[in-house]
Amino acid sequence: MTLAQALPTAVVLAAGLLHAAWNTLAKAARDRDAGLTLISVTKTVLCLPLLPLFALPAPASLPYLLASSAVHAVYMAQLSRAYRLGDFGQVYPVARGVAPIGVAAVAVALLGERLGPVQLAGLLAVCGGLAVLSLGGLPGRGVGGPAVRAALATGATIAAYTLIDAVGVRRSGSAFGYTAWMAALEGVLVALLMPRLRKRPLTDLLRPDRTRSAVGGLVAALSYGAVLWAQTRSPTSEVAALRETGIIWAAVIGAVFFHEPLGRRRICAGAVVVFGVVLLGAAH
Repeated sequence: MTLAQALPTAVVLAAGLLHAAWNTLAKAARDRDAGLTLISVTKTVLCLPLLPLFALPAPASLPYLLASSAVHAVYMAQLSRAYRLGDFGQVYPVARGVAPIGVAAVAVALLGERLGPVQLAGLLAVCGGLAVLSLGGLPGRGVGGPAVRAALATGATIAAYTLIDAVGVRRSGSAFGYTAWMAALEGVLVALLMPRLRKRPLTDLLRPDRTRSAVGGLVAALSYGAVLWAQTRSPTSEVAALRETGIIWAAVIGAVFFHEPLGRRRICAGAVVVFGVVLLGAAH
């Protein structure tokens, strides 16, 4: 594998770590609705000065850009609800774990992507390991409870925006321009949506945890920008699966920062995910 072939894999793996990091900041916030609202608004503030620096997305990508921004806003609201209902080590794996399977199925069925035998084995290994991490749960947490249902709904929005962006960024002609505009629009839509859903004024949602949320917004923008760049160079299903290795980091973070149990089953499942990642990388 050449450096040019390995680079998208390395970038997406780094994006998985960054994604787990900003979710940690969101979960640690005393007011999760406010924290996630601030993260989205921070992304908008950070991206606005960058808009003139990047090429405008091509007109063909604009419907996807608008749809993605709307789905991202719903995702942030749903993620906030899931984190209020469940533990980090339960919600994050469930939400992230269901997305690659849906993305792969739709990418093959509708986007014309094809997986070779090694790629398919890698994808199945990643998804199998993620399923154990997702459905293994935590002691005293049923898999059919409200937290898991909220996490599954969050996962559905993840799969939706991943597929929308897979098409949109390729039609945009500018991965960085598409990312900047999407992030800028997302914060505006979240600022409109969250006060209505939570019955709270926007000023109340923008007050607490400003420093932590600002850092989270920066990390979130970097994470998703890296993913969109990789989607212009690798199949959508592979990028989606590789990104979800952030679940391994989330399991460690949950154990270290939130004192959640990290048992043998979760460690073995993480090893299976890593094996799948190796197969996906070797398939390029």
